[in-house]
Order: sequence, then C-alpha cells, then structure tokens
Amino acid sequence: MKRIAVVDNEKLKDKEKNLYIQGICPVNRAGIECIAVEDYGLKIDELTCIGCGLCVKAAPNAIKIVNLPEILDKKPIHRYGINKFALFTLPTPLFGKVVGILGVNGIGKSTAINILAGLFKPNFGNLEKKETNFKDIIDFFKGTETQLFFENVREGKIKVSYKPQHVDLIPKTKKGKVKDLLKKVDEKNMLQEIAEELEISDILGNDIDKISGGELQRVAIAATALKKANFYIFDEPTSYLDIKQRINTSKFIRSLSDENTAVMVVEHDLIIFDYLSDLAHIMYGSEDVYGNISGLKSTKNAINVYLDGYLKEENLRFRNKTIKFEPRKIFAKKKEEALISWENITKNLGNFTLIAEKGSISKGEVIGILGENGIGKTTFVKILANVIKKDAGILNENIKVSYKPQYLASNNELVINVLRETIEKYTAQIINPLDIKPLLDKRLDELSGGELQKVAIALCLSKDAGLYLLDEPSAYLDIEQRLIVSKVIRDFMELKNTSALIVEHDLLFLDYLSDKLMVFDGIPAKEGIVKGPFSMEEGMNLFLKKLGITLRRDKESLMPRINKLDSKLDREQKEKGKFYYA
Repeated sequence: MKRIAVVDNEKLKDKEKNLYIQGICPVNRAGIECIAVEDYGLKIDELTCIGCGLCVKAAPNAIKIVNLPEILDKKPIHRYGINKFALFTLPTPLFGKVVGILGVNGIGKSTAINILAGLFKPNFGNLEKKETNFKDIIDFFKGTETQLFFENVREGKIKVSYKPQHVDLIPKTKKGKVKDLLKKVDEKNMLQEIAEELEISDILGNDIDKISGGELQRVAIAATALKKANFYIFDEPTSYLDIKQRINTSKFIRSLSDENTAVMVVEHDLIIFDYLSDLAHIMYGSEDVYGNISGLKSTKNAINVYLDGYLKEENLRFRNKTIKFEPRKIFAKKKEEALISWENITKNLGNFTLIAEKGSISKGEVIGILGENGIGKTTFVKILANVIKKDAGILNENIKVSYKPQYLASNNELVINVLRETIEKYTAQIINPLDIKPLLDKRLDELSGGELQKVAIALCLSKDAGLYLLDEPSAYLDIEQRLIVSKVIRDFMELKNTSALIVEHDLLFLDYLSDKLMVFDGIPAKEGIVKGPFSMEEGMNLFLKKLGITLRRDKESLMPRINKLDSKLDREQKEKGKFYYA
C-alpha cells in the first residue's frame, strides 16, 4: 500500500528526540534506513515505511503517516517538498457554468486554484526540477479536459482573473483610495456599474486601509470582475459579508458566467455554495497531508455525497461518519425563568443609534441573531455582556455572562495555559469534539484564524455562566468545523441547562442551532432596531421576506436550500407567506 509521510520539522528541533524517534522505528532497527536524522530535522522514506505508527505516537503534532487510497497510486500534480503536502488532481473549469469546490481547510483547495490561475506551476512530484513549462503540464494531462484548458491558456485564449482568499492582506501591499486602485484594473470601463451592484459606491473615496473586512471583500470581488477575463476564480468570496451581502454577491458572481466565460468558487457557507454553484467537485484527503478532487457532480448531488462522506464512483469513504440534519424540533416552551430582560434600551455611537424596545431571554433557550453588518448586533451583545454601557432604558440581569467577541485577540500565551480549566472540566464535551488537543502546545499567535476561533469558543463555553454570548463563532471555519461547533454549542447548552445568544451570518449554522431568532432591522451605520425573540419560523419569515428569498428543505438531507428566484417553489412559498420551512 502506498503511503505519504508529512513531517513538520519546525516542531522537531530537539536532536536527541529525533534520534530516539529514529531508534524506535522497526525498519531502522532491521538495518534499513526509513527515518534519517538530518541537520534540519527528520526525513522519512515513504517507500520503506511500513505504517507502524510508532513515530507518529512519539511526535503526534509533527509527524503524519497516511495510507493513500488505491486511486492515488500515481504521481502527485504538486508536492511542496520532501515529506510535505501533496496535491493529486485539479478541478475542471467549464464555460457557461459556475463550478464550486467543496471541502475542509488544509487539503489543497487554494493550491489547486492557484495552479489554475497560473500563480505557480506544478512540479509533478519532481522536487529536483526548478521550472515546469507548459509542455510538461500539457503532457501530464494528456487526454483530459485539463489538457485543453492549459493549451488554451498557453495560446492566450483563456485569460484568468483571480480573487485570493486572504483579502485582509490587500492593504499591506496596496495603498491609496479605493476608486484609484479600482481604476487601475478597470479593463471593462464598468467601475461605476459594478460598484453600484456590489454596493461599494459610498466608499470609493476612502483609503483602502480604512475600510471594513466586508467592504474590502467586495472591493476585491469588484477588482476581479473589472478585468477582461473569461475565467474568474473566487476563493471564499463571502467571508466578512452579512447574509444580504452574501446573496447579492452570489447573484453578481453568477452573472459573470456565460457561454464564453467560466467561473470557479471555493465557499464554506453551504447554503450559499448551493445557491452559487451549478456543478461541484468534492475535495477530500487528509488535512495538511494530501488532497484529491472528485469528478464533477450536480451541486445538489455533490452536497448530499459530501454530507454522506462516501464517493460511490471511487468506492471511497473520506469521512468516518455521515453528517445528518435531524427534523427540526418544535421549540417546547419551558417554564418561564427569565435570565435577562430589557426595555427601551438606547445606545448612541457617533451617528449610529441602537434601539431595543422590549424583550427577554429565558433559561434553556438558544437564540440566533440575524441582521446586516453595521446594524448594531455586536453593540447589543456588548451591552448584555457589560462590555459597554447603555445610554438609557432598563436592563434586568441576574446571571453571570460569558462572552466571545467577534474579533479575536492573540498573544504569545500557550493554548494549554489558556484552556487549563476547560481541559480539567470539559475534555469530552469541548476539547475532543473541537479537535483542540493538537493545538495545546502552540502559542495563540501561531494559530490560524480557524484554530484561534475554536480556542475562543472553548474558552467561552468553559466559563461558569448562565448566558453565553458568541459573536460570529463560524468565522474562519470550514463546513465540517461549522457543523461540529454548532453541535457542541447545542449539546453544551442542553447539558448545562443554560442559554446562548449567537450572532451569525451563516443561515445553516443558525438553522441547525437555534430555538428562536432575533432580527435586527434599520439602516446600517445609522439606526439599528432590535426585534424579537421570535419563533424560528416567524423570525426566519420576517428576515427572508426582506431579502426576497425562500428556503426549502432537501428531501434527502433535510438541509435548508435557497429556491431559485421565480422558480415554481419560490413563487408558491411566497404566495403562502412561507419563506422558510421549519
């Protein structure tokens, strides 16, 4: 059986430990060099490795040995180095279609689209070769649609425009006014039209380093679309966006696709992914070890296969359990025991005013909060958490509150020290399901956005409180992590018989998690009006009606799906006033 070994030598600086790991390897003890100790750390020979796992047990955070499925008994498309990550296939762009890529973090989605975008050329596992040319690439893909794609790229028939994943890095390399920067890339002479479509006209005069994450995301999408191209790639285009902006941006991205133009998208919001894509690839593998891509499927089929975790054509199970959406339980009204209530609360922040007329949260409720960016959701949560003070009104509190903020701070403290109490009390309930053990020896400032998010959620939940306030807990998380986090929060509230208030833009996350909903209305940056809590159906209907979209339930998975605008189901649900099916 073919194996792949990945070694993080940044974590293997201790030569004595490396010699110990080399010494326990049974292949080495038999006189054959499988593990070698080099100046830079360890090197593992994948051909002689027998997969015993002893080296992995000795250094679980630094060494991964994975058995590859039979289908991958071939050269990789790209390998980052000796004992480094390997990518085995590429997705297929199709003209006239939006092709989505569905998969977890760390399995090569960005690597694959970077190759398609021409940002770097693959080495086909040949680590000695410094430069790969188009002939090498075309020969490798002979007889496939990918061969034709790269031939057309070489001949200049395909021009690629690419929006990168990390838009927060843009202000570090670009300086100046938004309008001036967009003018430089406006090959279509459509700056005003596209700015209006993406609702960024009001910020064109702002400096690029003075705009929010959501505004930066839409500026990056505009810059990508303004280039004359016939293949557009968008890597995580809805990060930082509220649900209204996600729908609007998705419509815009879909509009770029025609018979002469291909669009490819990586997206972690499963409802938006479904709405955005015509066809989809499933990307599977082992995090930070290898990635492979399935054949193209209809988006609905791809999502259901992905949730099931089994690729029938490849006879391959890529996840050891199925993700299921249970039929929604009707919220059972418990004996009223108000934990917190408010009446006629107001808060002024510059030109913005928040108004919360009347409402309460009872024991045992999980309440989701929906609303546009800049409409006061975080301000309201901060008032409940006593982080900021209200200007007027009544706030009755008789409980302890635990608060996870929207923006996560990091420092050089070790994760194990930050979560010591969580480990002692809730290893089974929080640490294990969130897969935090591999992070314990890391410093907070070494963590990725998703890793830091999981640590912050764990810390918030482990505190002794009657009300847990979590602001955007799904940010930076991939699809599977979002579903796991929502289940952990839900189960923890039931275990402790406590309540939670969740600010979130991912409708699937809130649908899976919430008993009730609060909806924030008003005008972003001017006025926010707090409404609710409502029942899920009433709250969703109120919110979705304003967006002009309807949600149905998939018959197989029970996952909520957005109906195509003006489709038969969309019209029927709107006529009945049922924008959301519980």
